[in-house]
Amino acid sequence: MENEALLQVEKLALKKQKIFRQSAFRYIARAMLASMFIGFGVIVAFKTGNFFYMEHSPMTYPMAAITFGAAIILISYGGGDLFTGDTFYYTYAALRRKMRWPEVIRMWATSYVGNILGAAAFALLIFLTGLFYDSNVNGFLLDVVAHKMEAPAIQLFFRAILCNWLVCLAFFVPMSMKGDGAKMFAMVLFVFCFFISGYEHSIANMCTFAIALVLDHPGTISWGGVVHNLVPVTLGNLIGGGVLMGVMYHYVNKPFLDEEQH
Repeated sequence: MENEALLQVEKLALKKQKIFRQSAFRYIARAMLASMFIGFGVIVAFKTGNFFYMEHSPMTYPMAAITFGAAIILISYGGGDLFTGDTFYYTYAALRRKMRWPEVIRMWATSYVGNILGAAAFALLIFLTGLFYDSNVNGFLLDVVAHKMEAPAIQLFFRAILCNWLVCLAFFVPMSMKGDGAKMFAMVLFVFCFFISGYEHSIANMCTFAIALVLDHPGTISWGGVVHNLVPVTLGNLIGGGVLMGVMYHYVNKPFLDEEQH
């Protein structure tokens, strides 16, 4: 039974709440860290994938998906505050009546803003390195971004639901495991699944879009495209984490958790 992991989720939500109440700026800084860690994953994934992309290899996406797993390990072990994970943690804690919904919404909004700021800061750092400016290096990234901005909003919405369901599981399932090796393997495997499946993650997209926009990009990549993608993807991520994880796990485990309290 996943009760022990759910108690960890509750404890984690209350820890984040404590940080938020002590200092909103510290909470924003943690959110910036999280999206910067995703930025590292984005860079290594697209740099690796680009070697195969240039050769028109079918291994382009698999190699990018494997290396993107670095991001979730950085967030899990390096700290930070990710909006997508918070959709699960805070929903569950609120349903358990350990957090109030108005504060949950404020914390979601604050972490989202922090994630945006972190993505922008990381994109600036990448721009200043000059390492991604050459078309022989950024071709795969720009191609993926253009496709993300062209996809129909309804498809983006449902891809985002599936994405955050899987990403939240990538954080949740390892909570029941013993040993860091097993935990990291599970995390990387779940992230591989989300990346290779073509699902949409709002914060990963923020980082990828921010990097694409500071590069010499084609007209298919625009601020309008950013909005077109991020609005349905953010809403889909919220449902994936909040409903399919938070509400569902609260519902199916409520009798067992109530027994433990009495």
